[in-house]
Amino acid sequence: MKGYMYILLCANGSYYTGSTVDLERRLEQHQAGEGANHTKKHLPIELVYYEEYDRIDLAFNREKQVQGWSRKKKEALIENREKDLPLLSRNYSQYGAFSGDVASTSSATEKTSSATETN
Repeated sequence: MKGYMYILLCANGSYYTGSTVDLERRLEQHQAGEGANHTKKHLPIELVYYEEYDRIDLAFNREKQVQGWSRKKKEALIENREKDLPLLSRNYSQYGAFSGDVASTSSATEKTSSATETN
């Protein structure tokens, strides 16, 4: 069964990361206030990124991975700046802060891949 990892932009500017087997239905649930408590409190939401996987467990694993990322790293993923992802994984005290001044090369809504749910 296919699965999706997705990232939503909430009305307060926060990101919500999740996973599901039916992306359209899950988005409708979130928008109707029937999704997670976080999205219910910060409506409306906007889908800004998703990935598609062959199996839901892979999407769920990706969700859990992305949930642990910083806001800047999630934004690099959304903006399709894959080359910046390793830089944003480094320990600031060991490697110094990342400046984040690299320009985006594609629209966040153009990227399609797997889906999972995260906060």
